Amino acid sequence: MAKEILLNAFNMNCVGHINHGLWTHPRDRSSDYNKLNYWTSLAATLERGLFDGLFLADIVGVYDVYRQSIDLTLRESIQLPVNDPLMLVSAMAAVTKGLSFGVTVNVHSEEPYIFARRLSTLDHLTDGRIGWNIVTGYLDSAARAVGQAALGEHDTRYDRADECLDLLYALWEGSWDDDAVRRDRAARVYADPAKVRKIRHEGRYFKAEGYHLSEPSRQRTPVLYQAGTSGRGRQFAARHAECVFISSPDTTVARTASRAIRQGAVEAGRRAEDVRIFAGITVVVDQTEKAAREKYEDYVRHASPEAGLAHFSAGTGIDFSQYDLDEPITYGKGNFVQTSVDLARERGWTKRTILSGMALGGRYPLVVGDAHQVADALETWIDAGEVDGFNLARTVTPESYEDFIDLVVPVLQERGRYKTAYGDGSLRNRLFGGGDRLPDHHPAGAFRARASS
Repeated sequence: MAKEILLNAFNMNCVGHINHGLWTHPRDRSSDYNKLNYWTSLAATLERGLFDGLFLADIVGVYDVYRQSIDLTLRESIQLPVNDPLMLVSAMAAVTKGLSFGVTVNVHSEEPYIFARRLSTLDHLTDGRIGWNIVTGYLDSAARAVGQAALGEHDTRYDRADECLDLLYALWEGSWDDDAVRRDRAARVYADPAKVRKIRHEGRYFKAEGYHLSEPSRQRTPVLYQAGTSGRGRQFAARHAECVFISSPDTTVARTASRAIRQGAVEAGRRAEDVRIFAGITVVVDQTEKAAREKYEDYVRHASPEAGLAHFSAGTGIDFSQYDLDEPITYGKGNFVQTSVDLARERGWTKRTILSGMALGGRYPLVVGDAHQVADALETWIDAGEVDGFNLARTVTPESYEDFIDLVVPVLQERGRYKTAYGDGSLRNRLFGGGDRLPDHHPAGAFRARASS
């Protein structure tokens, strides 16, 4: 039986996300990002297409590496301005029943005790349709903005994130027993004091003493997303992540990454099937291949490859403006997105190479064609790349999502590669089966077991 494709809409609470410059297209509505009906309408559209989730990226700094300024970042709205992704979820949850939501939050920008309540609140309000994309950051501008001299060392950031997760597991899984809440009006007992306990944590990076402020939600711990594929990032994902996002230029690279991620989970005492892997991809589709190609060329006329280059500069820490088109580029080690640096080094990318791959203003793999051609390509990625699904990046919005839903989804459904209805239960249960909670062999299970002893 063929594997069903999982699908997230990849978006951000801003104008320009992955494919830059397309906000200038006359049919694009992304500049309405600060209006609530933009998001509720999008959520309803995605639910019509049975998308598993809307995944919201985020940053807390600015892209200031390219030309050592934010001039282009502001002119092209390269993820600036950017609003808080968590503030969108309640409204979108109110107009949907099956669509789930993944929100990106940097572990270094939040106090774990307070953050635990924020995510528990969303898990309650969505009835278990919330996931958290765990990031450790890669922008010096973000560190400086909160009073730090610079971003911490790459591996140390993951060490701190490991400890942060342990504290969060203790709060989410260990502070309240499953039956702590009684809601007994006659006895005047809402929650049983004997079944709620204080969490005490004193580690290298965090110190906390307190009770989790929220009563148990459906999932307790939200579904855990992660995108780190560096050596230390894979180690972190192996221990914690349930869904891992990869950015691979082709199915060969995707297959290598997928196998390494699943093997890492096994070595960490989990199962290969405990992880779902999503590849980033961009699709331009129409009724015919000719129409799709014409649509693509129309989009290209509005896109900004230079804005994409500025985004890539921020991710690699390299100011590409200082290089000529064919000049060799020095790719070194640093505190940035190391997998992007490694791939660029291995393939000997020059400025011309990078720009040529950013015709739509972004560097994700691109599929252009009619619905059957797109479906063929997606199936190849699933089977040859050994991934489970996709983060579908937007181009012209909401048109690109509507096109995919109206044209590609029916073909995938006819082939038995895409669901025809949402499954039951929480986001976690729909992704993995087996219920709403993390399994006991996940590291969070140890905190649950210790709390009930």
